[in-house]
Amino acid sequence: MKPLDQYDLDELKLVYLCLHAALPGNLQLMDSELLQDLQTHLQRMAGAADVDVSHHAQWATWLNNGVVLKRV
Repeated sequence: MKPLDQYDLDELKLVYLCLHAALPGNLQLMDSELLQDLQTHLQRMAGAADVDVSHHAQWATWLNNGVVLKRV
């Protein structure tokens, strides 16, 4: 198995977004080491790109490759 840093960043973002979206229906994911490791890795990558991951809008925009999400 490859380390996370050897996977395509956009692919990792997509997997993270899918897992995160599944949280409400799968609460056991909250304790998933894989999800935590993936989030930590992505937050490091975002930080290296000068994204403030503590600012939800910046984090979400980075995860969505620059697409600004709007509430409906």
